[in-house]
Parts: sequence; C-alpha cells; structure tokens
Amino acid sequence: MPAIVNSVLDNSIAQELEICKGDEILTIDGNKMLDMIDYNFYMKSELITIEVKKANSEEIEEIEIEKDYDEDLGIVFESAVFDRIKPCLNHCIFCFVDQQPKGLRDSLYVKDDDYRLSYLQGTYITLTNLKEEDKERIKRMHLGPFYVSVHTTNPELRVKMLRNPNAGNALKNLQWFRNNKIPFHAQIVLCPGINDGEELDRTLSDLAKLKNTVLSVAIVPVGLTQFRNDGELRRVDKKCAAETIKIASKYKRVCCSDEFFLLAGEPIPPAKYYGSYSQLSDGVGALRLTYDDFKSLNLPKMISKPYKIVFACSYAAKDMLRKVADKLNKINNLSVEIHPVKSEYWGQDITVAGLITTDDLIRTVKDIECDIVIIPSVMLRPYSEDFLDGKNLDYVKDKSGKEFFVQQDIYSLKEVVDYIQNL
Repeated sequence: MPAIVNSVLDNSIAQELEICKGDEILTIDGNKMLDMIDYNFYMKSELITIEVKKANSEEIEEIEIEKDYDEDLGIVFESAVFDRIKPCLNHCIFCFVDQQPKGLRDSLYVKDDDYRLSYLQGTYITLTNLKEEDKERIKRMHLGPFYVSVHTTNPELRVKMLRNPNAGNALKNLQWFRNNKIPFHAQIVLCPGINDGEELDRTLSDLAKLKNTVLSVAIVPVGLTQFRNDGELRRVDKKCAAETIKIASKYKRVCCSDEFFLLAGEPIPPAKYYGSYSQLSDGVGALRLTYDDFKSLNLPKMISKPYKIVFACSYAAKDMLRKVADKLNKINNLSVEIHPVKSEYWGQDITVAGLITTDDLIRTVKDIECDIVIIPSVMLRPYSEDFLDGKNLDYVKDKSGKEFFVQQDIYSLKEVVDYIQNL
C-alpha cells in the first residue's frame, strides 16, 4: 500500500499546502518510504522537499517546506505501512482469527506479524518471520519497545503451539534484543494443560534472566468460541486461574489479565500491581484503572429531572460497573442499571466488550425502559460507528428503539459523569 493520505489535521502545514485525502506522498528528499518509521525519520529536518501525486491525477507536485526540526506535516495516512504488511506464517493452536465465522469485517481476518506495526501501534509479533535485514534496521534505527507473543520459551513446545518450525528460536531472538538493548513487552496466551503450570514457571524464569529488557509480561487466558469444537483446547477454570496468579506472583513485572482474577474469584489487585499499565489492550488492569479514575471524579448531588441510564457492558466489566452504579444511584433523580451483554453469537466463554455484536446488544437492551444506553467505544471499529458484524449504530438504534451514548475513553468514566452533570 503506498503512502496515501487519509486526512490532514486542521491548521497544519499539510492543510496550508492543500494536501488532500487521496493524495500520495511519493518521496521525502528523494527517499522512498516503506512505512511510518521512514516517514518520521526523514521528516526530522528543518528543510525538506516532498513529491506529491495528486488524487485521481498523474500530476506530481514537488514542494519545498521550511519548518521546525521536529514539526510534523499533519498528515494522517491510510496505513502505517506503505509496502506489503508482513503476514503471519504461524498456525497457532489458539488463533482467534481461525475461530471466526464468515461475514465479519474483512479486517478481522487479517493476520499480520509485522515488527513495524508492533513498534508503531503496539500489535503483538512472534518473531518467527524476523529476517537479518529486519534486525539490522531495528538495531540501526534504535527501534523499540516491541510487543512479543512469547507463549512459551520451551523450543519444542513453542513449535507445537505455533505450528511453525521457526518458532523454536524465540529465546535466541529475545537474547538478541537484550544484547542490543532493545526493550520489549511479552505476552503469554495461557492454554491449560499445554503451557501452564511448570511450563509457565519455566517461561517466566527464562524471561526473568533477560532482566530490564523485559518491560512487562502479560498473561491472558486462551479465548475459545463456539465456532471451535475440535476439543484440542480447554478454557481456563477457577483452579487454573488461581494457580496461574500464584505462579505469576513470584516474578517482577508479570501481571495476569483481569479475567484471571474474575475466574479465580479473587479481588482485582490495587494499582501498584500493574505498574505503568503498559498492557491495557490485553485487559491487564483495565478494571482497576477505570474504577480508580471514577473514584477521583466529583459527582453531583442531584440532577434537574428524573433520568435513567443503562450501561450495556461486557460480563468482564459488570462487577466493576455495579460498584460505579451504586455510587451514581446516590445522585437524586438519577437511576442507573447495569446490563451485561450475553454473547450468544460467540458463546458464553467470550466476555469482552470488543467482541459484542449488534444482535446480542439489541437483545439485551430492547425491552429495558431507559433514557440512554451507554456503550464503550471498543464495541465499534475505530473512528466509525460500525460493529464487528458489519452493522452500525444506526441499525442498533432502529431495532432497539433506544438512544446511545458512546464512551470514547474506555478507561475513564469522566465523559459519563460530565454527561450526567449537564442533564
């Protein structure tokens, strides 16, 4: 994919130069770009010359720009990678993409394993397709940190889990990271009976030997949908969850995702357990961060008229939000209820908001009397109102007869409190 402009920021250099959506940035100072890493590197100059191919035209403009050294042009590109995304060559036994039915958004079927997206966007990579020229570029440009799906450091087991003969080189690659002072965050998808127990202990011990190169380790439970029925994997149960929490507690910078504590029936740890909350996207500390943020907010004592709010949430968030509702219900004239969305589409083991479909959401809220339904933005595709099943928020409004408030910051309820204060 070439460097196609998706949009330009208001009051930016790009807007002043009349760079528009659909234009293609061909070169900067004569240099072609492979990705946003190159773009950011070549932009660091006070005087640059760019070549722009105008949308729907063969016209090429050469523009000389004088700017501050670190000043950006204000361009938002369609993709962070301008050439071919490095595909995933693994066939992991737990791959969630392979558990999806047909008919969802096309982007949900894409399996990438690109170190550039890991650096730029925090996606997880396995390092099984990392070439020597990739390593040389990483070293030369001092890239990092990266997010690495480790799963296990046992070479034979990792080959089995990733179904890739190159997967056994994980520890060797991670040692190369340490030798070159390249930091990384590690992820372990825990599969009971496969990489838990003694194998998990071994993996965490090996990672501990890499010392400060490992910024954090997140352990998450394997996700199983009703579309997978081969019996190869089993879900994390209460006993396994409790054992995993115990093993993880022996090591520094290792955190279990919130779901482990919910499954084990244990309280969500305090903020200090999560350090800098570096793996929130993996559900590590999201409940604690959100609730602590809520406790810091000033709530009104009353609102001007009777009003009922419903939180349509994931099963993972229901207990935390019920604590929130208890406090909000002390506001005069305000009524708040929590209604977790049962995932009939995926099956009962899927409990996260990002996988909620329109029909499950409609089924949950359509018969509830309320003034507004609050949903987190993670239910929608970024910068859109589209759900993962391809239907949009207008469809849900029409079928449910409800009005919705989309909470943009999924780790803060300030928007919700501000909304209540303005009623």
